[in-house]
Amino acid sequence: MTLQRGLYTLAGALLLIGFIVLGLFVDDRPPPVDVALADAFHGQYARPAGQVAGLVTNVLGPVLPFALGAVLAVLAWQRRDLTALCVKLAVVLVLCRMTSLIAKPVFYRERPREFPDLSYPSGHVVAVACTGFVAVLLCAWTRPRLVRLAITIAVAATVVGALCRVVLGVHWLTDTAGSVLAVGGVGLISATGLGLLPLPRDPA
Repeated sequence: MTLQRGLYTLAGALLLIGFIVLGLFVDDRPPPVDVALADAFHGQYARPAGQVAGLVTNVLGPVLPFALGAVLAVLAWQRRDLTALCVKLAVVLVLCRMTSLIAKPVFYRERPREFPDLSYPSGHVVAVACTGFVAVLLCAWTRPRLVRLAITIAVAATVVGALCRVVLGVHWLTDTAGSVLAVGGVGLISATGLGLLPLPRDPA
């Protein structure tokens, strides 16, 4: 068990290092893949594709952690045996969500087009990814049979959310990749520290 906890923590640390290195690498000049995608979707935010993407990110965005937080609060109130679990999950959710709020002023990366706020990492993608991460943990501890479905939905939602932000021209592709690295790193470290990892079904 101690070895597993160490591996989860190490994996989280490596993801955080990757997040920092990527942020430093793209801070001054966007790499070719960022430029190519920004050029490909230039002006799409004002066209039908951008309008659809905007509607999608109204759902796949900052509202999701609040919604999951409300679910955890209700679950903790109705199921007192799950109160401690819900509190721990809420802590992981908050810590993961804070990654974009803390990191953006540090990297101070400009958006692909004129738009309020900074760019790295994407707050919308962080919101989707951290909601998915905690939802998977919730299923693992309460409904193990739903874990695969939860993972599939979480990954799909994160990818769609990231694509929408790129189509809207408000984020570079590497902003969205950094979001996933940040959430994965903070999520693994915090979940391990709070005893949520290894999962209950993991071999000791």
